[in-house]
Amino acid sequence: VQLQASGGGLVQAGGSLRLSCAASGTFSTYAAGWFRQAPGKEREFVARISQRGGLTYYKDAVKGRFTISRDNAKNTVYLQMNNLLPEDTAVYYCAAHDDYNNLILASAVPFWGRGTQVTVSS
Repeated sequence: VQLQASGGGLVQAGGSLRLSCAASGTFSTYAAGWFRQAPGKEREFVARISQRGGLTYYKDAVKGRFTISRDNAKNTVYLQMNNLLPEDTAVYYCAAHDDYNNLILASAVPFWGRGTQVTVSS
């Protein structure tokens, strides 16, 4: 599966952005997720969603602010980010894995999209 992320940008603290990740191939057979990487830091898990969208899981720091969703008819996964904080600044990557529970370690992810920059100013 091939992935292409978009929707990043510059926003003030407290603002919102929605990231999109368009996929090709049999996207509905893959769990999907988002990771992020800040300068000088390792790539970290942010959120994941199961193949049909019935299960979601979030990094504690984004719970209540970020929402992951997917539209399999459009082969797209979304990350709605509200109440953004400066510490959310990073390059965001979408990811796919055929095993929902294994979509948490960056080293185990088989499919990546190109990143999209999110910058939150204070």
